[in-house]
Amino acid sequence: MSSVARGLSTLDRLDRLAGKDTAIHRVDPRAKVLATAVFIVCVVSFDRYEVFGLVPFALFPVVLAAEADVPFGFLARLLAVASPFALLVGVFNPLLDRDPLVVAGGVAIAGGWLSYASIILRFLLTVAAALVLTATTSFAGVCLALERFRVPDVLVTQFLLLYRYIFVLGDEALRMARARSLRAVGSRGMGLHVYAQMLGQLLLRTFARAQRVYVAMKCRGFDGRVRVARRLRLRAADVAFVVGWSALFVVFRFVDVTELVGGLIVGGGR
Repeated sequence: MSSVARGLSTLDRLDRLAGKDTAIHRVDPRAKVLATAVFIVCVVSFDRYEVFGLVPFALFPVVLAAEADVPFGFLARLLAVASPFALLVGVFNPLLDRDPLVVAGGVAIAGGWLSYASIILRFLLTVAAALVLTATTSFAGVCLALERFRVPDVLVTQFLLLYRYIFVLGDEALRMARARSLRAVGSRGMGLHVYAQMLGQLLLRTFARAQRVYVAMKCRGFDGRVRVARRLRLRAADVAFVVGWSALFVVFRFVDVTELVGGLIVGGGR
């Protein structure tokens, strides 16, 4: 399976996971978006050398994924695909910041290694939370929540159309790749220049398709805003969801939970 087909399959699986009926899926999208936003703000607000203080935040995506029946293996594969970006962002930190900050087991650990580990951990936590949000809400549900939060309509519409026509563009690219492979003889038709021509053709077809879609939408009364028939009702359980998780995030942010738990374990062992 080509990389394009794998990407489309992944997006389709996220949509199918969002169609399940669990307690997490029934939470109002606005509540989940708001809780995830508080989570991300708390995670990124730590000092650049913080590592252990970030560990308790893993509770949020793990609990939500478990309660929503989202496969951990599927999430792990998605994180592995995106992780090279985080690995490259801080790859030079250990070389630029060599001042020792921590001594563990008689070994001095430079600040660059701590900041590098912090970058990777923040990336894993925030991306995992975003993936769980999408897998339990759907991309359309997230956009609906953003609209209710008064995010500009033009931005929400762009998000919706971009997500919708990723599949259209992907199908078009797959048809072109299949046609090229059927017409190729041996190694002919497989060179880099052929791929460059295919990209140009795909760009032209994208413009033509976008023009046809826009004309069709205008004929149906499109005024720049995508209206969704789904209605949202904020219940007491949704408010409790936001308040409970947000309070826990604030505790994790300002209380060293790992040190506290470690002290309790050591004290209990005595």
